[in-house]
Amino acid sequence: MGDFFTYIALAGLVKDFTDSNLLVAFVYVAFTLPSFFLSPLAGPVADKFDRRKILIIFSLLQALCGVGFLFITHNRIWIGLLAQTLITGLSAFVNTAYSAALPNLVRNDVELRQANALFGSSWGVMVFAGAALGGLFSQVFGRTATFAADIATFLIAAFLILRIKTPMQEPRTELHRARVRPIADMGEALHLAKSDHTIFALIASKTTFAVGAGAVGQLAVLAVDAFHTGDGGLGLLFAARGVGSALGPIVAVRIVRNNLARLLTTCGIAGFLFALGYFGAAVSPTLVVACLCIMIAHFAGGAQWTLSTYGLQMRAPDRLRGRVLAGDIALVTLMLGVSSIVAGVLSEYFEVRTAMAMMAILAGIAATLNMTLTSSMRSRLKREPPPQ
Repeated sequence: MGDFFTYIALAGLVKDFTDSNLLVAFVYVAFTLPSFFLSPLAGPVADKFDRRKILIIFSLLQALCGVGFLFITHNRIWIGLLAQTLITGLSAFVNTAYSAALPNLVRNDVELRQANALFGSSWGVMVFAGAALGGLFSQVFGRTATFAADIATFLIAAFLILRIKTPMQEPRTELHRARVRPIADMGEALHLAKSDHTIFALIASKTTFAVGAGAVGQLAVLAVDAFHTGDGGLGLLFAARGVGSALGPIVAVRIVRNNLARLLTTCGIAGFLFALGYFGAAVSPTLVVACLCIMIAHFAGGAQWTLSTYGLQMRAPDRLRGRVLAGDIALVTLMLGVSSIVAGVLSEYFEVRTAMAMMAILAGIAATLNMTLTSSMRSRLKREPPPQ
């Protein structure tokens, strides 16, 4: 929730101070791309060390970095971007650790499905709450208070994780606890992906999905330039994103259960729905219609993100799971960052509606390629017994 408090305030602040669509796009880059650079280290750390301690320590470090938001001025916008860059980089450790830990906190595949649905849905609810309340909070109490609230959420998260007593990983041998070697350690995950094409396809699914996701970074521009609203309008667009993201995972896991062929097919269809939703938002005549389109897009987006992570949790062994998930996060955040920059550049040269429509078309092309290239694999997986 705190992340979206900060995004609403920081994107609005950058738009007000600079009136640069490209710099607004860089705000979204700061929320995505830095994870790419630290994921090769985050994966081995999650596999070799206590995941509970990782979650606590890195949540506290994120709170410390958030203090930088309090020193933003008209001439020091770079401080806010730097603070968010550091927080996002540290999130690579947090996201990898909790995703890798989740299968160890459940008793069977049914609970793993339910847990993934709850994680994906709760993220969507927090997007809704963070965006809707963040926009209102920013307008009523100011952006500095909004940044302070974000800092508090990291401290609360660390306290909640401190109360978890269940081990978050299987017992490690001395070999598995050996020192971290990012290149060699991630090489093991790459070898696994090469030998298991299903793991490779699941990682590629999320990456191709991210091709057009840079359009999300232009929602702040859409709110101001197309609908002439401020933080409140952006909050509504992100709230719509949250509602869709909350509902998508719940519906999706019930459809696929533990059927990997159906899971990959659903991920591909979600890519088409995401593209359609953002194209609809680009041509929407009113803010309300745009919110409905964004909700549809992120219904698909929440389903795709949750299902691809769930598939990797089922397929990857615990001793390598952190590295596999870190590789997944690295590639998708790299693509998100590149996509956001492309969207920002397009928005500088074209009207924001045109730029967003172009990104939606790219998303549709990526979804078509994904469905085409995984066709034979999905046919083969239909003949395999479900994973346990």
